[in-house]
Amino acid sequence: MKYESLPRRSMLSHMGATLAAFAVGTRTASAQTPAVRFQPASHPEDAWLDAVAGKHRTYIDAATVNGAAEAVLYANNLYAANKSGYSLSESDIVVVVGLRHFATVFAFTDAIWAKYGKVMSGMLSFTDPKTKQPPATNLLTSADYGMALPNFGTTIQSVTGRGTRFAVCDMATHFIAGQIATASNGTADAVYKELSSSLIPSSRLVAAGVVAVNRAQERGYTLLNTL
Repeated sequence: MKYESLPRRSMLSHMGATLAAFAVGTRTASAQTPAVRFQPASHPEDAWLDAVAGKHRTYIDAATVNGAAEAVLYANNLYAANKSGYSLSESDIVVVVGLRHFATVFAFTDAIWAKYGKVMSGMLSFTDPKTKQPPATNLLTSADYGMALPNFGTTIQSVTGRGTRFAVCDMATHFIAGQIATASNGTADAVYKELSSSLIPSSRLVAAGVVAVNRAQERGYTLLNTL
């Protein structure tokens, strides 16, 4: 038994050496072949996201009535806190507010709300906190509502004046146009043309709000969600 065990020990030692050599070879091959890092494609349609350089970039994603109001408030907070806490100027802070899904209605001017406010109010179950009636203006352009709305009196004009830009969901705009057309016996194409030519200042239509969220993050924006 003593002599028979020697070849077995020799075989095990040989196997161990072989496995060790294989492991070293694998590590060497891995070291010589680094993993390929994913690099997103760049599209000219998204170049506007890089139009303002700044030092910090934030994309605020809003999909609800409350979310749209909160997004306006948060945009203002980003400028104020970066100034008070870091002594950064407004030009250092890049803010894009994305209005998609039901938040999209706040991308339209007072003229659109005066004409179609009743339809949009019905879609959202949203009324003017003061009158309890369908809004006849874009309430996020008024500072008169204070704590009655989640933007606490911060307006669209005040944040666009500080540099905020708005990305408006084109898919949602088409949907809203269809709803308005049905309610008013109009045509969806005509209403869409009217909506798309009546956007709030510093805004642009994007293919879809969810796509803009993706593209912004690929271009270095931090994502901030609202409720």
